[in-house]
Amino acid sequence: MPEPYDVITMGRIGVDLYPLEVGVPLARVGTFGKFLGGSPANVAVAAARQGRRTAVITRTGKDPFGAYLHQELQRFGVDPRWATAVAEYPTPVTFCEIFPPDDFPLYFYRRPKAPDLEIHAPDLDLDAVRDARIFWMTGTGLSAEPSRSATLAALRARSESAARAERPAGAPRRTATVFDLDWRPMFWDGGDDSPEAPARYREALAHATVAVGNIDECAVATGEREPYAAARALLAAGVELAVVKQGPKGVLAVHRDGTTADCPPLPVEVVNGLGAGDAFGGALCHGLLAGWPLDRIVRYANAAGAIVASRLACSSAMPFPDEVEEALAAGAVTAELASRAAPGTVPDPETPGAPGVAAGPETPAAPGSPGAPAASGDAARPEAAAVPGAATSPAAAPAAPAAPPADPDAPTSPRTGAGS
Repeated sequence: MPEPYDVITMGRIGVDLYPLEVGVPLARVGTFGKFLGGSPANVAVAAARQGRRTAVITRTGKDPFGAYLHQELQRFGVDPRWATAVAEYPTPVTFCEIFPPDDFPLYFYRRPKAPDLEIHAPDLDLDAVRDARIFWMTGTGLSAEPSRSATLAALRARSESAARAERPAGAPRRTATVFDLDWRPMFWDGGDDSPEAPARYREALAHATVAVGNIDECAVATGEREPYAAARALLAAGVELAVVKQGPKGVLAVHRDGTTADCPPLPVEVVNGLGAGDAFGGALCHGLLAGWPLDRIVRYANAAGAIVASRLACSSAMPFPDEVEEALAAGAVTAELASRAAPGTVPDPETPGAPGVAAGPETPAAPGSPGAPAASGDAARPEAAAVPGAATSPAAAPAAPAAPPADPDAPTSPRTGAGS
């Protein structure tokens, strides 16, 4: 029997064309970097940085950008076997502007249709999905067919298998089925007024065990905006753990067993808030897999998100475990840690990493700084300002993948990424 993956994510992927000039309007930017993007892909990268064995189910165009994304997934230690090509549609690209500490406009180009919305249910490896210790899906995957049906099929396979307790003796226990609420109104018919989104969210919540989202996303899923009320509504919808990201107010996590963690954000001077939410997600998976207490999981994930918010890059800025522990010990993201770009990595000699920003615009983080609002893994919001002026050193390329762990509870060496 193949070794189960620690984390399988499913959904969006694309190429981020990020300006290498901070504080410059897009119309005047002269230089860009090309990077792996898409929230589910970035969460897989973030978990791999924590030493976990990860894979992503997605689709790209059958074009040079698609080939680039396959290459980058491998370099980051994410198994790309289920990242297949679609000849009919081009690989999506995303542009952004970088105005620290709290303004990071995004411009998605996913027309006429994104290949990652062409995931078909019959093509899924449902055995791998069932066996993965964590399965992570997002709200964007529910926005259009056939991705919607495929995502729901994967969720049903997980919940039906769990109900029948189909796990061989000695197999590692399944940990979580995570629904990243990931509300992107521009991807839904009707946008913010989409009549279909709340119903689809409720359908997915019935199969998930963990829900993660910011206040706006929780409102779409539950109709509630007060954090505790939103958490209770998510639990009532079927999940066991509700994680409500509150930007500068921190993160609230409530478990069905009554355990609660209401954790303040970690102080940080924000450079680029894009990607911090994905770092939070990967670290959340790591903590769940490790079986840590809820308070420790949330604090660790908060710190991971804050580190990425302190750096110009995103995917290549995903932190290693020792960096997260360093930030927690210091009680803040120090300037030295923020400027330590892609530590311990060795660029692929055939694919040198471009300086500047890496992928990850899909799940922006809340900004913050000492004495001001701080990053907590939530989406960047204009009302959640931070002290500007953090270092903007470019980041190096990610490390080569490592071999998968023999013990599913023991992550691989995070300094070389998780192998597959």
